[in-house]
Amino acid sequence: MTLFLISGMALGLLAIVMLMRAVALPRARTAQSLEQIPAYGYVVAPEADVSGGRVRATIDGIANGFGERFMGRLNEKMRLDMRAQLMGAGMYDTSPAKLLGYRVLGTAIGVGLILWVTVVRQPNMVLVAALLAFAVYLGWFGPLAYVRSRCRARFTAIDRSLPDLVDLLVVTVEGGLSFNASLRVASQHIDGPLGEELRLTLREQSLGLSAEEALRNLLLRCDTPGIRAFVRAVLQGEQLGVSIGQIMRNLAHESRLVRKQMAEERAQKAPIKMLFPLIFLIFPAMFVVLLFPAVYEFTRTFHMVHH
Repeated sequence: MTLFLISGMALGLLAIVMLMRAVALPRARTAQSLEQIPAYGYVVAPEADVSGGRVRATIDGIANGFGERFMGRLNEKMRLDMRAQLMGAGMYDTSPAKLLGYRVLGTAIGVGLILWVTVVRQPNMVLVAALLAFAVYLGWFGPLAYVRSRCRARFTAIDRSLPDLVDLLVVTVEGGLSFNASLRVASQHIDGPLGEELRLTLREQSLGLSAEEALRNLLLRCDTPGIRAFVRAVLQGEQLGVSIGQIMRNLAHESRLVRKQMAEERAQKAPIKMLFPLIFLIFPAMFVVLLFPAVYEFTRTFHMVHH
């Protein structure tokens, strides 16, 4: 009897182990397949927080719904401008409708908060009107100002990295590589927004676009003076049959001159930018430290003479 009991317990335990293995086997195979992905040149992004992702997806869905409803009231030029600014900012996963939805949502939330404060506190109506105007302005233009600020910062970073890209292209092209191969090598060594745009350009070529079309798309996404000169020089060199190495050398010289001129321009603007903190922050503190003892001694002496 004891032998049957032990055998039954062993068979039950074996059945439980086999059942757990059958449940875990597909997950193990999936994990093994995912571990092999980096060997093919892809990088698996770190797993995001599920709760935070769901909240973000919910907010994005609400904003997208508002944007789709109000999108028909915008003309084609405004839609194209919003799309160009989003591409310039590198926000490729954000549509113009979603951006418009965030603007509408921000305006509604700001107005709702001001009205709630009005009901609870009952402040002055002039103050309420001013706060409502500020909330409408901030909610409507705040998201667009954020996108424009990010776009300007990204364009500045791209123009700063462009001379390094051109130097790499000069070295690799004169070393015997083709222009596309040189771009691929440079994209692996250039970080930041310029590296992202180069990898996107190469991905477009791998999907079937020609080099000319991919470079024109790069110019559409990043219409900066440096990228404009780079794309035009490459396209004109291919059309005229000029050596790409010589073009890159001339472009490297020009890009470094442009970067030097930009540095000189910023240096000339520095005194004007320093004027406000100098007058309103530094000078008052200096006057207090330097003149207060003299004024104090003068007033004390004056009172002593009169008394």
